[in-house]
Amino acid sequence: MAKAIHMMIRVVDEERSLDFYRRGFGLEIAQRVDFDDFSLIYMSNPESEFELELTVNQGQVAPYDLGNGYGHMAVSVDDLNAEHARFTAEGLEPDPLKGLTHGDFSASYFFVTDPDGYRIEVLQRGGRFH
Repeated sequence: MAKAIHMMIRVVDEERSLDFYRRGFGLEIAQRVDFDDFSLIYMSNPESEFELELTVNQGQVAPYDLGNGYGHMAVSVDDLNAEHARFTAEGLEPDPLKGLTHGDFSASYFFVTDPDGYRIEVLQRGGRFH
C-alpha cells in the first residue's frame, strides 16, 4: 500500500514562506538540500510524519502561475476556533470560519492563503478528519 510522505510547492521568497509555515502550522525545517540552482526544504512537525517540501528555484522573482488545477492542502486541528483566533493574531489573515453538512457528512473549517497563493484548509479534527 502506498504511504503519502510529502507535498511539494514552489515558493518565490524563502524567508517569507518559512515564516508563514512556522507561525501558521508549527512546521520546522527537517532537512535542507542545496543544489547549484535550487534548494529543497523539507518541513514537518511532531503531529505527523507527512512533510511539506518547499522548492526554491534560484533567480525566480515572478510569482508562479498556480493555474486552475491546484485546489488546496488540508490539515486538521483540535480546536478550530482557537486556531482561527491564533492565525488572526499572527496576522496570517484567515478566511472566516465555515461549516458544511450533507447527510452524515459534516465539516467545520477555514482557509488561509500562503505567501505564494497556495490555499490551505484548516479543519476541525474529528470524524473522517482525524
